[in-house]
Amino acid sequence: MNKELEKYLNSVDKYLKPLPALERADIIKEIESSVLEMERDQLSDEQIIKRLGEPKNLAKAYLGDLLANQKGISWNKVLTACAFYSAVGFSGIVIIPTLVITAPVFIFCGAICPALGLFKLIASMLGYHIPYISFQFGALSFSPAVEFIFSLITGAILVILGRAAWKLLLYYIRAVSKTKNHLAV
Repeated sequence: MNKELEKYLNSVDKYLKPLPALERADIIKEIESSVLEMERDQLSDEQIIKRLGEPKNLAKAYLGDLLANQKGISWNKVLTACAFYSAVGFSGIVIIPTLVITAPVFIFCGAICPALGLFKLIASMLGYHIPYISFQFGALSFSPAVEFIFSLITGAILVILGRAAWKLLLYYIRAVSKTKNHLAV
């Protein structure tokens, strides 16, 4: 492999920097094996680079695939989303940060809301009044049992919204990362 192709791989690696070194190395090895295969097919360096596309777009596609193929929400996935965001650039300047923040926050609040409702219900059964945890509409206030039901409903709605925001984020990432899927490697 010549210097031009090595420079290309180093550029892709630069865009993958937010990922752990092991994951970056795996991605670079995969691209390197594709490059070697294309060299065996007697393609010129220019043809190989043209087929691979811009280093930033290729890195973005790999980051998008990595993010979209992981299940659930984890710290590693959030870091991958941040790495992907840095590769996507301006197109995701609002969408990705908004969804990366709102999805876990909605899910967290959806889990906390029923817990607080239960806490207030148990406290009221023990004779304690907790004024700051309540559902109130103007002067209208509710009993702790009704507030607990409201907290369950609100929690369920927030969890559903959080999961929907996460799925929307994955959909956006898949749409952006189609570059890799269309490579003729």
